[in-house]
Amino acid sequence: MARFSTGGRTGAGSTTLPIISLYSGGANNLPKIREIGVTNTTTTAVAIKLIRLTTTGTQGTGLTETGHDGSGASAVAAGFNTHSGAPTLGGDLGYNATLGAAAGAGVIWTFGDTGLVVPAGTTQGVGVLVATGTGQVCDAYIVWDE
Repeated sequence: MARFSTGGRTGAGSTTLPIISLYSGGANNLPKIREIGVTNTTTTAVAIKLIRLTTTGTQGTGLTETGHDGSGASAVAAGFNTHSGAPTLGGDLGYNATLGAAAGAGVIWTFGDTGLVVPAGTTQGVGVLVATGTGQVCDAYIVWDE
């Protein structure tokens, strides 16, 4: 099993537009998210949450997926920056955080031995969404195995 990561500086997003997302990318691919990190780049607090996505909406710019083992293996799953069109929101995964009103305030969510599985299919994903209020520009990354 290969490990990959992707990330970057996001847009502000909203309660309907994920700031970063990872989609399975294939009918036979079940990525297992191991870690997601998000840090605030502004001095305004922002509340975020983790949610399943069941359609793509209008995904933002594709992010670069990089393998951790140096083998040159390519990821099937694909990461995207802030969406510009709302995907269909699936189940709220129960991970919530308020990033403090200071640049660098952040959270790292980890998902243990089994990981957070993204269902197979090109329209199946997991995203970080603004939970309430106004979104802020953040730095975010996702680490997964496939």
